[in-house]
Amino acid sequence: MTTVEPLGAVRERVLATLRQEIITGRLRPGDRLVERELADRFGVSRVPVREAIRALVAEGFVLFETPRRTVVRRLTPTDVKELFELREALEVYAAGLATQRATRAELAELEELLDRAATATHAQDADTITDINTRIHDRILAMADNSLLISVMEPVGGRLRWLTHQNEEWPRLLVEHRELYAAIASGDPERARAHALAHVQANYRSTVRQLFGDTEAEAGSGAEAESGAGAGGHR
Repeated sequence: MTTVEPLGAVRERVLATLRQEIITGRLRPGDRLVERELADRFGVSRVPVREAIRALVAEGFVLFETPRRTVVRRLTPTDVKELFELREALEVYAAGLATQRATRAELAELEELLDRAATATHAQDADTITDINTRIHDRILAMADNSLLISVMEPVGGRLRWLTHQNEEWPRLLVEHRELYAAIASGDPERARAHALAHVQANYRSTVRQLFGDTEAEAGSGAEAESGAGAGGHR
């Protein structure tokens, strides 16, 4: 007897696949998403494909250039700056909370992820590095033990993973993540917030260089310094 996959499950499968292909670069900025072609490729009707595309629009991955033309979004310097401003505000705060609330078991899980990141970095396995680095940040967020904070981060989580995949300075990322872990494990919230802030700002510069070149990275450094100073004034 043939089992019919529920429409909602089909939609989620198509959505997850397309989202991952955008994050990993298989679908690149400017690439067109055509309902008919995607429906044929996935072996489904156009309805779940249409719903998946609408979800990707809401998540900020694709946009309707015209009513009949849907493309993968081209991130602008402003898009990247705004996402990192949000990441700075929330991840720095999360690091401070995690320092106060993390259990020994959670710290051990984080250390294990770092060991796996080291192995993937040595192998230069881009997809695994991106996956583990995302899980490291997710683990720190979970350690903060604030459900509202998690719910605020969730809608932009995919776009942040998209940006993370642009940063190929993997050895430096590993060093920064180990330093952040040590700061959280130390039990000193100020130290953890300082390392989290430095990490997000360094990641911002690397991502901008990768996407837009050195000129934009230098242009962003002034605003970044201003943002950091403002954040520091509230601590």
